[in-house]
Amino acid sequence: MNTVHSSDYPCSINMQQLHLNENRLILSGVLETLTVPDIFDQLSKYRNNTINVLDLENVESIDSAGVALIDSIKHRYDGIELINIPPFVMEAFKVFSYQPDASAYDVKKENYFEKLGEKVIGSWNELNDLMFLASDIVFWSFHDLFDRKGQRKGSFTQQSILLGLDAVGIIVLLSVILGFIMAIQSGNQLRQFGASVFLADMLSVTMVNELGPILTAIIIAGRSGSSIASELASMQVMEEIDALKIMAINPIRFVIVPKFHAITVCMPVLLMLSIIVSIGAGLIVGMTFLGLSPITFFNRAIEILDLRDVLVSFVKTTFFAWVIVIIGSYMGLKVKGGAEGVGKATTDSVVTSIFAVIMLDALFSFIYLV
Repeated sequence: MNTVHSSDYPCSINMQQLHLNENRLILSGVLETLTVPDIFDQLSKYRNNTINVLDLENVESIDSAGVALIDSIKHRYDGIELINIPPFVMEAFKVFSYQPDASAYDVKKENYFEKLGEKVIGSWNELNDLMFLASDIVFWSFHDLFDRKGQRKGSFTQQSILLGLDAVGIIVLLSVILGFIMAIQSGNQLRQFGASVFLADMLSVTMVNELGPILTAIIIAGRSGSSIASELASMQVMEEIDALKIMAINPIRFVIVPKFHAITVCMPVLLMLSIIVSIGAGLIVGMTFLGLSPITFFNRAIEILDLRDVLVSFVKTTFFAWVIVIIGSYMGLKVKGGAEGVGKATTDSVVTSIFAVIMLDALFSFIYLV
């Protein structure tokens, strides 16, 4: 039995009220399968009264039985007007009511502050759910380093191939293109000032500190993050997540933790590959158009970096990997609806992951500079 509530969380079953104010019948509280029979019995004492208006402003939750009750009241009191209908009750009418004129009802309109408050509360609840999921993933990921009984055999290797090895091609391709573009654009400017040798310094610092981690994270968010979200969303829609719970299998340990472990290992490797390939592409440009020596180029590229730069880069990319898995998992697990919901969850995962990665990179940059 589907139930529509005034919020995303089920409310407690409060004592419902049904009373008459002149010719206005006021319904309040919970209109669900367990409470509708009592409300219907209470209607009998008003069978001889004239009722012109049904006020639904104080309804807390409603399901198909509640909609059937309201349809019965409308049938009993022909011409009765429904007023102050909350939006969630209106949604229930559209789904469950047998009468086609639901759009003509007097729906209670929310003002700007009510809408703003609902959005703030909804965003806070989503953030709260995301933090709980993140804590579960981190806890079980650490736990399963020492106890792998709740995981499938070979799941780490399988996920490493899917999330890491299969992404090597696109990482190399885009890194080569980015390295060529940066080297050509920057080298042309540096050559005018006789500073062509500094191309190696620029490429090395830029790729290690910023562009390498960001490029790798955005590619993984679009490729692997969307895959995680769509897989979990499909499992949620097909009720496979519920089936795992029924079999006493923790879906986080069984499905998400192997992905978390795999991307934690693969992301720094992909970053290293991206940095090496892009600097190599810059070397080709430097040798071809600027006449630089390969030995000089590599010496300057290595000397300009210190251990702190490399460590910060790998720490950043590891956090980016965790953010991508957590957001992809959250978007997949909270999906509603069928194929349309899966597509929306996948899109939301990519957009949110890229936004979170950029914001996290800005935070790291601020900390690094301080």
